[in-house]
Amino acid sequence: MITAALVKQLREVTGAGMMDCKKALTETNGDMEKAIDWLREKGIAKAAKKAGRIAAEGLSRVLVNGNKAVLVEVNSETDFVAKNEQFLALLDKVTTTILNSNAKTLEEALALEVDGSNLDALLVNATATIGEKITLRRFELIEKDANDTFGAYIHMGGKISSLVVLEGATSEEVAKDMAMQVASMSPQFVSRDYMPSDFIEHERSIQFEIAKNDPANAGKPEGIIERMVEGRLSKSLQDISLVDQPYFKDNDLKCGQFLKNNNTAVKSFVRYAVGEGIEKKEENFADEVASIVGK
Repeated sequence: MITAALVKQLREVTGAGMMDCKKALTETNGDMEKAIDWLREKGIAKAAKKAGRIAAEGLSRVLVNGNKAVLVEVNSETDFVAKNEQFLALLDKVTTTILNSNAKTLEEALALEVDGSNLDALLVNATATIGEKITLRRFELIEKDANDTFGAYIHMGGKISSLVVLEGATSEEVAKDMAMQVASMSPQFVSRDYMPSDFIEHERSIQFEIAKNDPANAGKPEGIIERMVEGRLSKSLQDISLVDQPYFKDNDLKCGQFLKNNNTAVKSFVRYAVGEGIEKKEENFADEVASIVGK
């Protein structure tokens, strides 16, 4: 059954129209990933936004201490509560507690001792006193080599947080610039070398279907279509490759060249955007979509 919520989710992810989303889901038996591909192949939607649907509220935090750093996301039900001093103090305590641990999973993090109890109890108590459900959604603990450099950035008070590990003893300004690049431009990979071969092949197949379905390409030799596909694929992959993105302070300079100019390279990065991929309940809009889906 193609539900209103499913149509709404696909619409938010792709930016396609409601009826197109309904048709895509119908054609793919409700499979979200296949529906996204179907829309892309028909030229109706571009690549799905990596961030998914930014719907849940709360804040993220990044904290660095020596060779260890952590990114944390704690969710609330409303943005109002996320600005509450009690919530901010809780976020700081959660972040510090996890940074000072070796937790690898959410279960391990929630079991960490804090204030005579554990992190899970702390969140439960916060839910009771604040009056909204407060949850630890995710975290990532990262350790770097002693001679490498962390770059950290928190945007909009924690709506987006990023952390990069740069090779060698790089200046703090260069490290922060790369963290800001990751936060603002949302790359998915450090470079094309980091992309799994099956990911690249999947993107190539999408670009081939787009080219094949374009009436302007009717009758063109197969060789020309193939070159067109490879050109579009290269552009698509560049957009999500950090080193191939334009440097945000100088669009005439690629990030890869900026890093080379500063004798460093990005070894890894993590980016959190609060609520990415979480659906927020919006009854009125769902009812509106339901009237269309039912037709």
